[in-house]
Amino acid sequence: MKFTRNNFKIAIVGGIVAQIIFEAYAWLISPLLFGPELQPAKLVMGLFQKYLGISITYPVAFGIHAFIGAIGFGLFTLLFYKLLNGRPILSGAISGLILWFVAQGILAPAMGREFMMGLGAYTQSSFIAHIGMALIITLFIKWRLSIVRLS
Repeated sequence: MKFTRNNFKIAIVGGIVAQIIFEAYAWLISPLLFGPELQPAKLVMGLFQKYLGISITYPVAFGIHAFIGAIGFGLFTLLFYKLLNGRPILSGAISGLILWFVAQGILAPAMGREFMMGLGAYTQSSFIAHIGMALIITLFIKWRLSIVRLS
């Protein structure tokens, strides 16, 4: 399992692409399928207020979540892609499932919400979003690495 600077760049670009698609899903598709819009920036705002005593605006929280989503999620997903020997579907599903659990099973309860928010519509939509985002990243990584190998 070798990590290169190029792998990191590919994962981050994949994370940016996936984050843009996530936002389109969160604001446009989730309301049609599940009812609620996904607004993880509100979770970021709440965590900053509760644990750091800092009030941040929605745009700042949105930027923090987008940064974590693009960079952190991209690199986390790359780790599983490498650990699972380049299996994009499996590595995307596992990394997405873990990050979904962190968001809904750990961070939401840290804000006083019910565990997994009762597995309601928001949590179900969040499941689709996290798995989908991770799959986009791993498929992007596989695609870009195949181009690099061909050249």
